[in-house]
Amino acid sequence: MGDFIISCCSTADVTEEFLKEKDIEHICFHYYLDDKPYVDDLFKSMSPQDFYGAMVDGAMTKTSQVNADEFAAYFRKFLEQGKDVIHLTLASGISGVINSARIAAEELREEFPDRKLVVFDSLTASAGYGLFMDKLATLRDEGYSFDELVKWTADHIQNQNTWFFTTDLTFFIRGGRVSKISGWFGTALNICPLLNVNDEGKLIPRQKCRGKKMVKKAALAAIKERIENGEDYDQNIFITHSVCYDDAREMADMLEEAFPKMKEKIRIFDIGPTIGAHTGPGTVAIGFWGREKER
Repeated sequence: MGDFIISCCSTADVTEEFLKEKDIEHICFHYYLDDKPYVDDLFKSMSPQDFYGAMVDGAMTKTSQVNADEFAAYFRKFLEQGKDVIHLTLASGISGVINSARIAAEELREEFPDRKLVVFDSLTASAGYGLFMDKLATLRDEGYSFDELVKWTADHIQNQNTWFFTTDLTFFIRGGRVSKISGWFGTALNICPLLNVNDEGKLIPRQKCRGKKMVKKAALAAIKERIENGEDYDQNIFITHSVCYDDAREMADMLEEAFPKMKEKIRIFDIGPTIGAHTGPGTVAIGFWGREKER
């Protein structure tokens, strides 16, 4: 590990093993199942199957972001070690967690005037968030300084694209993201919405597709249109899913065929409890590098 820390929230939806492999620090969100509190600890204390199974069985879910005091305690331990910190939060269009991180950072800058603490709004979530952290770790390992990495992040924050599709509207309806009437018709017609995270970090519906096969084709077409260097894309792609591995694997196969020059095989992870509490099972997210995001 160098003289600075790169850090994210648990909503990057990768594994603890991945974070250790890449020397990335993280802080955990919180969630509730039927008012019982849990830590979003990357599925260490509860398996994806148990979490999503509880949702299907009717458990009510809530989530709680990291507060300013938690961030202050988390950042302080690195600053006391003489380390500078770059932290990326979950998209501000999805959560207000960046406000807590910025409050803590402002207080700590006064306490540690010789240290650097920079907080970014990642403007992404899940697969795209994990992919962003993967890129930062790679650049750090290639020799980027703290200031160079801060500049690179600021310059490329809008180039990280994240697209989602879901094959189950149940929890979008329950959470109010889809009205009950629209949800009923959508379910009856086997509608699978395709969404992405826009330039403000908000999750925006883009297309309504009939069935899994069509939504996967639509996702591939959208990615082909926006991905960096087209079919010569040579960066990584991350995929996350909520207990629908077969759908994620099929999407990965389609992408690996479409972009054979990718740096590595696609990594597939579970959508964690914080994001999954709102999407429910049946959701797939895809993160890639491409043209600047749209409104």
